[in-house]
Amino acid sequence: MEDHKVTDLVKELVQRLVAQGASNPTSSLDFDRSLRYAVRMLSSCMTPTIAADSAAMAESIKRRLATQGKSSEALTFADLYTKFDAKSGPGSVKNKWAVLYLLKVISEDRRNSKNRLSDSRISSGLFASSALSGGLPALFDAESNGSSRAMNDNSRVLNDNSRVLRSREAVEKGWSGGVLLVSKDPENLRDIAFREFASLLKEENEVSEEVLVRDVLYACQGIDGKYVKFEKNADGYVFSDLIKVPRATRTMVRKLCELGWLFRKVKGYISESMDRFPAEDVGTVGQAFCAALQDELSDYYKLLAVLEAQAMNPIPLVSETASSRDYLSLRRLSVWLAEPMVKMRLMAVLVDKCRVLRGGAMAGAIHMHAQHGDPLVHEFMRRLLRRVCSPLFEMVRSWVLEGELEDLFAEFFVLGQPVKAESLWREGYRLHAAMLPSFISQSLAQRILRTGKSINFLRVCCEDRGWADAATEAAAAAGTTTRRGGLGYGETDALESLVIEAAKIIDKHLMDVMHKQYKFKEHCLAIKRYLLLGQGDFVQYLMDIVGPELSEPANTISSFKLAGLLESAIRSSNAQYDDPDILDRLRVKMMPHGTGDRGWDIFSLEYDARVPLNTVFTETVMAST
Repeated sequence: MEDHKVTDLVKELVQRLVAQGASNPTSSLDFDRSLRYAVRMLSSCMTPTIAADSAAMAESIKRRLATQGKSSEALTFADLYTKFDAKSGPGSVKNKWAVLYLLKVISEDRRNSKNRLSDSRISSGLFASSALSGGLPALFDAESNGSSRAMNDNSRVLNDNSRVLRSREAVEKGWSGGVLLVSKDPENLRDIAFREFASLLKEENEVSEEVLVRDVLYACQGIDGKYVKFEKNADGYVFSDLIKVPRATRTMVRKLCELGWLFRKVKGYISESMDRFPAEDVGTVGQAFCAALQDELSDYYKLLAVLEAQAMNPIPLVSETASSRDYLSLRRLSVWLAEPMVKMRLMAVLVDKCRVLRGGAMAGAIHMHAQHGDPLVHEFMRRLLRRVCSPLFEMVRSWVLEGELEDLFAEFFVLGQPVKAESLWREGYRLHAAMLPSFISQSLAQRILRTGKSINFLRVCCEDRGWADAATEAAAAAGTTTRRGGLGYGETDALESLVIEAAKIIDKHLMDVMHKQYKFKEHCLAIKRYLLLGQGDFVQYLMDIVGPELSEPANTISSFKLAGLLESAIRSSNAQYDDPDILDRLRVKMMPHGTGDRGWDIFSLEYDARVPLNTVFTETVMAST
């Protein structure tokens, strides 16, 4: 008996809301369609997204009426709400907030969906009937009052954003706690609704989502798909506007295909660099950069292989339970490709930045992009830079510990040029500022330059072999190794420690060689005694014996005779006890002369410093003595 009462109440509610002035509403097609729609809505689980506060809802309705210029209606509503809220006791509406929410959505839906007038009335009416704690009878009892009459007049346009609790019990079980329980009946209304939803999707989508997923995966590999193709004029992947798909799907496909555009840019740079000729246009640092990018793309290919395998599984419908979690939709694909998108965008930025750079300049430009707060970006750039800077740090190691400048493509910040041995220290090597990476300071670069110069000076000018032991000692003191690969990006402190230790030990060894092996101090004293006339007895005797000869015209004086007189002055003075190597360096020099010049005008003493002393006693220095 109760079951038939519930069914009759639903039918009566549909009749009141649909049959406005119809002679026989029960037999009309509109009534049948509305009744089926009502039962379908009762099986849904839609719910409003706002808090259940009757006072706030009433204030919202009153404010809306006032802003629309309906002040009198706002006052009438306020009076009705006061009466409605004050009503209590048996037969009164318990869930008053639901009724107010119903009235509000009715008003909004009236303006927005006039084409679905009947269906909207039924949905909101069912919402009110299920939301009231007293059930449908309570609503009909309320309609007998003055306030419920106003509600019934405003309940012609209803909203489908209502909450109806459903269960899998049969409809014959009736009401439970004021909530209508509806489940699958023999007509399988739930399955019918899902099939209708699937049909609607097919009508809105000319292309299935599985096909779009495969096209996006093709685009991510730089390959044209069936519907998504790369256009050179647009410089990107284009999804034809003639294909019928929802706007949200089209937007998502376009965003995902950005990864394919970035991939083409990175892949194109690698191919262009590897095919470029001659090789010095790329250099070792550029080759290392391409190799690092290729390794990142290899990991990217592995991910795409996994995604392609998942794309083979069908995407389950809403009504179906997925037989496997490994299916791939556009939304899932966007999650999978979020991290590769960040990495690929970084690589594309680096490719654009480094296209015209090489060597240390390229490493410095990449280093500037590594200064990032995102741990993912920071770790990715650090891994990339270790590969890119490997050739550069090997050049530093070879220069600091071996004095070898292995720079075939002019990428190193130390630039060498061929010069004479006496000019090796001053002119043989210099800093190339354009190739100095930003992670190596100017002061550290100067130390690196001087340390390598010292080793080269010892090896080339001093013909010393002890520098190798000094370099080994410096590497051990710095806690690094002389073998290849001992330094890398991010180890600037270790590099600086190595350079400082190497400079200290190599400089000490150089000073030992100059003072002990080449007697630098003794030669300085010899220049003071002979060229600066510090050896008095020698100078006096030399002037006495060459005086008559130098009084003659300059063009009549023989340099060989003056050399003999110099030798006599040495043997006749205390100079004869000096080191023979020093005495052999003392010579007579005849300067250029003109007409009327005497011997005194062109005569001078010369001290042959030789290598490596001539690095200190240059021609300019000796000419000024």
